[in-house]
Amino acid sequence: MHRTFAVVWVAASLVAGCASSSSSDGSGGSPGTGGSAASGGALGTGGSPGAAGGHASGGTSTGGVSGTAGRPGTGGTRATGGASGTGGARATGGASGSGGSPPATGGTTGAGGSAGQAGNPNGTCSRALPASGHPADTSSPTTVVGTGTASSCTFSALAAAVTKGGVITFNCGAAPVTIAVTATLTLPTTKNTVIDGGNKITLDGGNAVQILNYTSANFQALDTVVTLQHLTLVNGKATPTKAIPAAPAPCSQGWNDGQGGALFMRDGNLVVIDCVFSNNQAAPLGPDTGGGAIYLVGSKHGATIVGSTFTGNKGSVGGAIYALYGELDIYNSLFSGNVGTGNGANSNDPSMCSAINNDQNEIGSGGNGGAIAADGNDFNILFCGDDFENNQAGTKAFGGALCFTSDNLAGTLSIIDTRMEGNTGGHWTNVTTGSVTDVGSAIGVNAKSITLANSTLQDMK
Repeated sequence: MHRTFAVVWVAASLVAGCASSSSSDGSGGSPGTGGSAASGGALGTGGSPGAAGGHASGGTSTGGVSGTAGRPGTGGTRATGGASGTGGARATGGASGSGGSPPATGGTTGAGGSAGQAGNPNGTCSRALPASGHPADTSSPTTVVGTGTASSCTFSALAAAVTKGGVITFNCGAAPVTIAVTATLTLPTTKNTVIDGGNKITLDGGNAVQILNYTSANFQALDTVVTLQHLTLVNGKATPTKAIPAAPAPCSQGWNDGQGGALFMRDGNLVVIDCVFSNNQAAPLGPDTGGGAIYLVGSKHGATIVGSTFTGNKGSVGGAIYALYGELDIYNSLFSGNVGTGNGANSNDPSMCSAINNDQNEIGSGGNGGAIAADGNDFNILFCGDDFENNQAGTKAFGGALCFTSDNLAGTLSIIDTRMEGNTGGHWTNVTTGSVTDVGSAIGVNAKSITLANSTLQDMK
């Protein structure tokens, strides 16, 4: 069993949350009723959890020994240009190829940023994919971007296609193509949208703009689905504009907006299949902002992510993904080198800060969830066949791989056929039922229960 000896950070002022659920979510307004962190969520004095599921003083509890499987196979290298390697190519329907081999060490996307994946990097999820986890049918596209040459695949053509929605494919020639995104692409909220890059298309935000934005005024109301498949999204940047009002430390510092470097999504539902998200960034500081690659808030059905790679993404909370009131079901995917760039976690503590931000006396400036942060009521998280490597929570923050707080302790966490290695940050495990009471040093979690099977996690007791 792998051991990386992370420090358990415990402080009486830390709220039992990965972010304040009543946080501002940027454009589109604040989450609905029930958003604030549960009363009593601070760490229980003397080591017992608060009524709303605080951290147990002294760190994790015993139990929940992990399995030994789920480590990556060998073989399945990427071909030049990033196409799927022999033996690792995905079968029709998007599932991992036979053997589920990973990309070879050092395998990067080729010139033009092809999103071609060489099979599953972690061993294959033993469960069947849900119906939503298979690629959308693109045989009758609404819009084909391009007329057979790279030069015909312009940003203006893509923008017009996205505005229409429906099924979008590309005809840009045989070689991989990068499209520079010079202004954020606004996705329609009244119809489903599929963007299929055919493992040849990279959307590049140029470290200047957010790539995609879906904003509804509603909250957990719409059934509309956005599907991104066989696509690479790089260098997206969400630039914050709403500074937290100045107040002396330890009051929170930073920003209230700037979420979702590659994709901001409010009240929509998301499917991501065989995609690469790399070097995207959200606001760097603040207790309630982040989602370096994806920010999902108020989603009725949440997100299904299959066979995708998240590397080098950064945001104050949730270096790769930040989900607020939105389920996450993630299969056969790799999270590597993502960073929660905030610090001090977050808490509501009037005794330490008299200033009000987001209707709370907020202290701490984020950093939770090096790879993924999730917060809110009544939603679950599933990892199956995933690999979390060398992700990093911020200073005095929690969950190098995952920080998940079910505020009402009704949500569950399932970890199947998954590996976590080399992730850094504080940690805790707090559940109300079940036999699994420890998921090691890569996770901070408050949940109803945890299912753990055939997985290798850090520092399991």
